Amino acid sequence: MVETKEVIEKIIEGIQEKKGEKTVVVDMSKLENYVCQYFVICQGNSNSQVAAITDSIKDYVREKIKVKPFAIDGQVNAQWVAMDYGEIIVHIFQPEYRDFYKLESLWADAVLTEIPDLI
Repeated sequence: MVETKEVIEKIIEGIQEKKGEKTVVVDMSKLENYVCQYFVICQGNSNSQVAAITDSIKDYVREKIKVKPFAIDGQVNAQWVAMDYGEIIVHIFQPEYRDFYKLESLWADAVLTEIPDLI
């Protein structure tokens, strides 16, 4: 069985493969009434980059650790894509949508870990 932390690591590697930016891991496992244990939030600067990040995560996680998402939503317009990995939900935003929804601030009492961008 694959550990949740390992899935998160591979998701982050998939994001970085396509130069996703401002990646944050939101750990909600210690909160009451949480939706899932983790959010992984990142952004791409265009529809095509958001779509590329989505495909990279899906392919990278499947190839490296044989885990597939339960569902993916938002691929048609690629402004905000959500990927459901059970205990982990990945959100890939374009910047204006990320700024509007501010998911990190909705879960402000969770532990937020910022992942440095690759240059």
